Amino acid sequence: MPDGKTHLLKTWFEEVWNKGRESAIDELASPDMVAHGLLDASGKPITGTVQFKEFWRGFRETFPDIHVDVQEALSDGDKEIVRCVVRATHKGGGLGIAATHKSIKFTGVVIAREKNGQLVEAWDHWDFLGLYQQLGAVPASIV
Repeated sequence: MPDGKTHLLKTWFEEVWNKGRESAIDELASPDMVAHGLLDASGKPITGTVQFKEFWRGFRETFPDIHVDVQEALSDGDKEIVRCVVRATHKGGGLGIAATHKSIKFTGVVIAREKNGQLVEAWDHWDFLGLYQQLGAVPASIV
């Protein structure tokens, strides 16, 4: 970036997901952050770092070797956007599907708003349909 500013979302994916540092969630996200597109058990957006940590733990137990490759990162004012590729092995049953030990790959785009160096709101758009198809939970083609 021309101004030398650290791209917060790139740091988020590296520290929280690739390195598996739960403490980075508190460092990089506001305690009342909202993650639209990631849902809690009642179907509402995940709100707050406590609720996000529950989601994160479950996803990492299901995919312990998860790696998020940020392909592109852009920023404009208080907004950032990344385009990612996720690779992992399905080793746990956290999605309600017994471990298949299949290697999976899916893509996503995240738009986030930051304030005071922390993420406060994110709009997550992940190809979860493709993920479930790779795990055999949804037919690969729906006619």
